[in-house]
Amino acid sequence: MAIFDAAARYKEEGHSLIILAGKEYGSGSSRDWAAKGPFLMGIKAVIAQSYERIHRSNLLGMGILPLEFKNGESAEVLGLTGHEQFSFQFTDGKVGVGESVKVTTSDGKVFEAKCRLDTDPEVAYFMNGGILRYVMRKLL
Repeated sequence: MAIFDAAARYKEEGHSLIILAGKEYGSGSSRDWAAKGPFLMGIKAVIAQSYERIHRSNLLGMGILPLEFKNGESAEVLGLTGHEQFSFQFTDGKVGVGESVKVTTSDGKVFEAKCRLDTDPEVAYFMNGGILRYVMRKLL
């Protein structure tokens, strides 16, 4: 099945999706669409080893949560296949700048990731579903 068709099927069934990524996620792509494409497919979060600088902010601008594996960790190191279901628990139960996020998988793996919302305005953009929705709410 094509990736977009699979994403549409998951979205139709009410499943939220995440991306497990390696180093410099978002490099070398048309950055604007590199964030819009995952948004249109229903991606809610990305857990990467690292991000291309602008792509991280483009993701949160679309309302996609950028998370980062701890140094030395990756999907491969942690034995993640992408078939798991993931749950996220934030410190104090809320999203914040640089917060540590406890990630638990359906098969019992537990690890911590860093929330890559790096400023208070970025947290506000994310909490409003992205920068466009944030601006619209401010205008209304």
